[in-house]
Parts: sequence; C-alpha cells; structure tokens
Amino acid sequence: MPIAARHVSLDRTPPVCGLPCRPGQQPRPVASPVGSAARMNEPENDEHTVLVPSARAGALAGAASAAPGADNVLPTGSRLGEFEIVGLLGVGGFGIVYRAHDCSLGRDVALKEYMPSALASRSQYNVHVNSARHTDLFQAGLRSFVNEARMLAHFDHPALVKVYRFWEANGTAYMVMPYYHGRTLKEAMLARTGPPDEGWLRQLVTQLLDALALIHAEQCYHRDIAPDNIMMLDDCRPLLLDFGAARRAIEGMTQAFTVILKQGYAPIEQYAEVPGMRQGPWTDLYALAAVVHYLIDGHPPPPAVGRIMADPYVPLAQRYAASYSQTFLAAIDAALAVKAEQRPQDVAAMRALLGPSDGTANAPARPAAATPDAALPPPALVAAAAAPGKRRVMAVLGLLVIAAGGLGYWALERGAPVTTIAVTPPPPRPAQPSPPRAVTPVVPFEPVAALDAIVAGADPGRKVDVEVENASVRIGRDSLKLSVRSSHAGYVYLYMVGSDRSNFWLLFPNAIDRDNAIRAGQSLQLPGKRPGKEHWSLDAGGPPGTDHLVVMVADAPRRFDATGLTPSDMFNEFPIARAAELQRAHTAKTALFAGQPDCAGAACSPAYGATAFTIEEVAH
Repeated sequence: MPIAARHVSLDRTPPVCGLPCRPGQQPRPVASPVGSAARMNEPENDEHTVLVPSARAGALAGAASAAPGADNVLPTGSRLGEFEIVGLLGVGGFGIVYRAHDCSLGRDVALKEYMPSALASRSQYNVHVNSARHTDLFQAGLRSFVNEARMLAHFDHPALVKVYRFWEANGTAYMVMPYYHGRTLKEAMLARTGPPDEGWLRQLVTQLLDALALIHAEQCYHRDIAPDNIMMLDDCRPLLLDFGAARRAIEGMTQAFTVILKQGYAPIEQYAEVPGMRQGPWTDLYALAAVVHYLIDGHPPPPAVGRIMADPYVPLAQRYAASYSQTFLAAIDAALAVKAEQRPQDVAAMRALLGPSDGTANAPARPAAATPDAALPPPALVAAAAAPGKRRVMAVLGLLVIAAGGLGYWALERGAPVTTIAVTPPPPRPAQPSPPRAVTPVVPFEPVAALDAIVAGADPGRKVDVEVENASVRIGRDSLKLSVRSSHAGYVYLYMVGSDRSNFWLLFPNAIDRDNAIRAGQSLQLPGKRPGKEHWSLDAGGPPGTDHLVVMVADAPRRFDATGLTPSDMFNEFPIARAAELQRAHTAKTALFAGQPDCAGAACSPAYGATAFTIEEVAH
C-alpha cells in the first residue's frame, strides 16, 4: 500500500503587500534574493559618489550617468524580494544605493547593492565578473561585505547605522537600512560661522565613544572617522557612517586601486603596515580627536605623515585655552599624538583623560540675544542662515546624499533659520508631586527580525549554501524544493515566516522526517524522499507575497524548550504571541529561536552556520 503524501502550504492568509507593489502598476520581473548566504554588509562607494537631487527623481538614471558603473543601476520598479526600487540615491565605485519601498511594512528604506564597477557588470538582475582574473578580487570584496554585515548585526546603538535586512543573491549581495534624514557634520559646520561650545562637543564625543567602545570590544575598528562620515540626524543624535570593508578588502589585494586616506584624520599607522605600527582602538581615537580639532579650529590637524620628522602641530591647549577647559583640550591633544603608543590605548583611557563633565555637556546651548555666532544648538547643528553659493542651492534642491564610500545616506533638507528669542525666567512654582513613572512602550515582535538574529549569530567559519529550484513559485501550482550544503557536519533546521508574517514555522525536522543530520560537503534535498518514509512537500498556497526562510546547520542537535515551539501533526510552530513574550524577556546575546545545543549532559559545540533566503509566491 503506498504511503500517503503529507504537505503544508507556504502561507495561508491575506498578504500585507500584494503584487503589484503599488496599485495600478505592473511589477517588473522579480529578482530572487536567494543565494549561498544571506548576510549584512554595505558595498563601499568611493570618493566619486554621484549626488542625486530628490526633486529630479524622474530622471535618476540620467543624473548619475557620469558615474562609474551608472549603467549597472537597476531600473525603477524592479523588485528584490519585498523591496521595490523607487529611486536612486547614489552610485559609487564599489556599490549602488537605492531608495526602496518595503512592501510588507509600508515604509521607505535605503537598499545597498555590492557592485564594484571596475570588476563587474550587470546582465538584467545578475551581476557577473568582467574577467576571470578579477574573480578573487570580487569575491574578497563580497566576503568582506558579508562579514561586516554580520558584525553590524551584532550591534545595536543609536550612533551606529541600523541594518534591517541582508542577503546574497544574483551573484552579489544586498543590505537594507533606514532612510535617515539629516546632514553630515561637515555640512552642518560649513553653514556656521562659529565653533560649538565645550558642552556640545563633550556630548558629541561621549555618544561616539560609546559606539566605538561597542565595536572595539569585538575587535572591530572603523578606520575612517571624519566629519563627512558623521551624520547629524533630525532627532538630534550623531550617526557614525562608513565602515568600508569591501573597498579595503579589494584595495588590500591589488595595487590597481588607490588607497584613499583622509588627510589630517588618518593616523600614521594607516599609511603603512609595518612592524610596530599596528592599527587598533588608538587609530579610531586619533581620527575622532581630529574631528574635534576640526570643529574647534575649522581645520584638521596637519597630515600625520608630515609630522614624523618635524612636527608642526601646536597643541589645542595652547591655542584655545580661553574657550575650553584644559582637561578637555589636553585629552584631545593626547589622542592626536603621532606615535600610537603615546595616545590613549582604548576608549576607557580616553574617557579617563576627558574627565567628568562640568555640568554643561548635556545642557542645551541657550540662544544668544545679540549674535548669530552663539554656541550651536545641540546637537542637530541647524544652520543659523542659509549658506551662500553652492551650499544654498543644494539645500533648496533637498539633495539625497550618499556619504562617499560609506554606510550612510540621508535626505539633505533645507534647514530653517534659527530664531533668537529672549526668555524671561518664570517665577518659582510650588513643588509638585512627582509624575507617575512613564510606561515603556512594548516593541512589536517581528518574526523576520528573529530570523535575522539567527543568521547574525552564526559562526562565519561555518558556510551554509542553499540552492532553490524556483525562487518564484505559482500559488496552487508549484512546490518549494531546495538543496542544502554545509562546510561542516551537523544538523539541519529550516525556518519560515510567511508573507503576512503571522506564522513562524520550524518546517524541518518535522513529524514525518526527523532525520536532519548532514555530512560535510553533502547535498541534502528538502523536502527529501527517504526510503520507507512518508513523503512531505511544501506547496505554494498563497497569498501573493514574500516568504522568508533560514537554514541553520548546528554542530549538535538543538532543543527548543525555551522558545515556545509547539508541535503539531506535521510542522512545528512558534506561536507569535508566545514568541513575542519570550523575546521581550530574552536578555542573552545568543539568538533565542536558534535554540540551545542538546548535548545530553556532555560537552558539545554551540556553534552553527546559517543562511537566509526568500521565496516569492505569485498568483497563477
């Protein structure tokens, strides 16, 4: 008697965003973001990034036509998973940044694509290397793109760029970030006629040091801090841009690419890798101190390479003692020492040199009653008046700006003039009872973010490849079929979040097929036909939309007793309400829904590899 087939639909309920993405618009062919590893990183733009005026969004391709690699730009209306390209933000030598619409969440984002224009080109959606001799260079940049994204996924700090989604597909890689609004610190300063006060500077430095402490703890270094790589957001916080791993990886393998260093901000150890001149936390501290020097003096310090023999640098403590405290200036001077060993060696040492604030660091700068050169209002650096000449034209156009080679992008909007208002302090009021404690709002649970956390926690040394038979499946007609290959032996787990994001499944292993072991280098077919076992399938059941999936290969079997995983007669499910409750209570650094190694009381490896991909369900 034949064994009956068992199956589950890929999704069951109405979509958040169907196809086409916008009413009345026919979608272009869908690019399938399915690849060997879904990871986060940003393809680095070079110093020749084209700036595209938002007011001319209808002629984006023409506006960027002079840029290298401009002919590689995806056309407006293209789809990458749930993201629809609605405009071009910038084109650089190492990547392209698009303005995109997240059809699932109904918000605009910035989507960055790895595209080293000197090495590769596009054929429709697919990116291919121009010459076989460039393959290693292209792959080196791609690996750095992916690894840096994984690094950023570990970090959550208001002064670091947030990454929403990331994946490899079509021979390249992508990452999705917020669509930030603000202006660079350099642009903000150029619109001023006077330097900020110490209170404002301390607040800025404190927030950036906090971000650096976080990345330094993971042995990661920025290595390109400068005024044009710091963005001042509209919500009054600085944002550190441009980690640039992809560009540096390619530059490090060939002399054909010129290493770009920002004169005055790069310390001596970045000019040559020689014994005794290692890069480390002190490298970033030098650059941050150089930024403060620029904010105070209007110019960066002399280039480090010119300070070796006869140092022309005059300490800030000698030049600006009348305007800033000696403690603050001496700390900045110490971080600007030419020799790395003479600088503070880490963020903690820098904080110690800066000392405690005098109480003004967090206080808003009061508007001056008589002069527009008063201290900058913290910390958005709003222009006191429209800057003359070219800057004014740019502000009027509302340029969408891409930081050269960086992670950042933003809408550069026209700043309103600051109005000076004289304020009379009100008479003292009777003491009032303390207001009730504010209730912290509950952050909605996002199951796709839970999948991202699983991928972010993966061991970079464990490579997981997924090949999908069809990245786009027809509802009621097609089934999902994939093969998994792992660099390490282990145990395979397949997760899925449907297009409406109301179901969070563990599809494999399941009630029918529990044999999830895989050998190193073995290709495991899912769903698989096992001799003597009932067959199961994954049928496209609708509605139209994007299904998000993750394959995890763990060194040891995993248990999910702390995740709320609920078994059924076929597939296991993480109930959304329970998953949200458990996620809010989860404080460990590990991904909750990756489970824990089940070692039966013995020591075993907690490591795993993981990759993410998407499937597009389309109406037949």
